[in-house]
Amino acid sequence: MRSFLEVLLLAALIIIISPMLGGYIYLVHRGEKVFLTPVLGWLERLIYRLGGISPQKEMRWGTYAGAVLVFNLTGLVVFYLVERLQGVLPLNPQHLPAMHPLLALNTAVSFVTNTNWQAYSPEQTMSYLTEMLAPTVQNFLSAASGLAVAIALIRGLTRREAGTVGNFWVDLVRSVVYILLPFSLALAVLLVSQGVIQNFSPYLTVHTLEGVRQTLAMGPAASQEAIKEFGTNGGGIFNANSAHPFENPTPLTNFIEMLAMLAIPAALVHTFGRMARNTRQGWAVFFAMLILFLAGAAGAITAEQAGNPLFTRLGVNQTASGLQAGGNMEGKEVRFGPAGSALFAETTSAAACGAVDSMHDSFTPLGGMVPLLNIALGEVIFGGVGAGLYGMLTFVLLAVFIAGLMVGRTPEYLGKKVESREIKMAMLAVLVMPVLILTLTALAVVCGPGLAGIANKGPHGLSEIMYAYASAAGNNGSAFEGLNAAAPFYLITTALAMLLGRFLPIIAVLAIAGSMVEKVPVPPGPGTFPTDGPLFVGLLVGVILIVGALTFFPALVLGPVAEHLLMTGGKLF
Repeated sequence: MRSFLEVLLLAALIIIISPMLGGYIYLVHRGEKVFLTPVLGWLERLIYRLGGISPQKEMRWGTYAGAVLVFNLTGLVVFYLVERLQGVLPLNPQHLPAMHPLLALNTAVSFVTNTNWQAYSPEQTMSYLTEMLAPTVQNFLSAASGLAVAIALIRGLTRREAGTVGNFWVDLVRSVVYILLPFSLALAVLLVSQGVIQNFSPYLTVHTLEGVRQTLAMGPAASQEAIKEFGTNGGGIFNANSAHPFENPTPLTNFIEMLAMLAIPAALVHTFGRMARNTRQGWAVFFAMLILFLAGAAGAITAEQAGNPLFTRLGVNQTASGLQAGGNMEGKEVRFGPAGSALFAETTSAAACGAVDSMHDSFTPLGGMVPLLNIALGEVIFGGVGAGLYGMLTFVLLAVFIAGLMVGRTPEYLGKKVESREIKMAMLAVLVMPVLILTLTALAVVCGPGLAGIANKGPHGLSEIMYAYASAAGNNGSAFEGLNAAAPFYLITTALAMLLGRFLPIIAVLAIAGSMVEKVPVPPGPGTFPTDGPLFVGLLVGVILIVGALTFFPALVLGPVAEHLLMTGGKLF
């Protein structure tokens, strides 16, 4: 009961906070004065002057997409060079050498795509300066890129007979200056007050109670942790990520970090409602996301609290109700327990963050299936900063199309006809992830290098591989563990999945924005399907689940479902 009260509290706070933050984001991207304008307005204007940016000059969708691609490619090159020059740069008290070229490329791709997949141990690989100049900077810029694309799509859907979808550089600057930077700073201070470290000290060598010498890594954890959660990035400065007590010391910080992950993705649906001049449209999308989130949380928590059914059969560590006493604690921190860990896993996979406070590889088969399915569905259950909303809006267009077929007329959304071009682009955006995940998983399980990288055989090994490619293609970054992600085969294939999984949907949704922004709104008629009520929410949830079920059901049956059935029969992997 206590665990589900935590879920309800998290949901209640999101319901309360998201409209306020969504309204703030709405004002920021309309260029209106907000409470931070007197403090940070000079910085925005300075960046415009230094970059030669004209805030009044807007772009058509093709130019906007080109700016997104050029900016992120530049970031990738700079990131790679910093990693390769690390050995001769300052703020490297441990004298860490340059990263291996292939690992450096994979890592650069990972952070530029907002994935933050880490095929390395951060405290043994990256210096303080590299952490600040490369991952931390890209945590802001990749999140801001996703947010800018979402705002451009909203403009495309809500503007009337326009030709432009905004200015990428303006959207990027405003996202960083007024949203990501100040709120991350406030969150970092809050985390420091709760015990998260923030320093540049050399690593400490201590003597444990057992008389063993242990090296404790130090570093600027709080600043990285704040943008890692608020920007739905996920890459920590410690290998244990948010399971590390220096990053996430208490159940309170655990709850704060979950709230931070959901804050912007949940708020953006209300920004959408405000820009559409119909807040009910935003609430409809919000409740579709919330229903899927609560269902996943209930499934993960139930599975992890029930524990391993083999304990029931053996009569070991068993409660009066026949469940494993204390639930499944393998791979989890005592300070969070099974329920807190399962809720964090649900949140990080629903929000496309990738931060972890437990090892998903150690979850029960059905408990581990929940974050896997969350990612595979397209990470639209709130999703990442910007990416969640534009991913969900592609499903909205598909749901509208299906509704139009039901009533026998051309589908409409927000008063605009949804025609073949938009549906083709929406299908492209939706199909990118399944194609990448299933194709690369199939490749890995039939070739020697792919099979050599897994720690477990059978269905669990399949789950490890499929989770890796789902996390990469979905730009999540969390890992099932048990996979040698630093092997050349996986460095190359996950980098490919990250690049295509990020930028193909971006191009598709910007093409939708460019097509929709030029359309003439039509008045609603008797056959118009309302998109702001409970019926549409149900249809939208159904479309998401059906697409996911039809696409991934065979793979899930061969992986976690088969493992669960075999486990109940006494066979482990």
